[in-house]
Amino acid sequence: MDLATQQQTLLERRAELVGHLTEVEQQLDETPTKDMEDFSTERQGDEVLEALGQAELNEVRRIDAALSRIEQGTYGECLDCGEMISDARLSVLPDTALCKTCAAKNA
Repeated sequence: MDLATQQQTLLERRAELVGHLTEVEQQLDETPTKDMEDFSTERQGDEVLEALGQAELNEVRRIDAALSRIEQGTYGECLDCGEMISDARLSVLPDTALCKTCAAKNA
């Protein structure tokens, strides 16, 4: 596996997420409408944005952890069992910290 490629993939995804999180934050900071019906609709939209933002923030944290493992030289090692995570799994989930077996156990 090419660590430089994996690192670049992680950095690009992180930048994309941070950009979107900034947009979400700006939308949530907008002044709400005074109309109660519109306010209710906006509040529902805000709840969806907050949930999306939280999911994206969690992904940023996983990416940061993966980047740290690259720097430490432990990227690709399962945090539970210590076995190597398959290249196929890392190519699909570059921020994963668990091999397929341990991920299934923890699900």
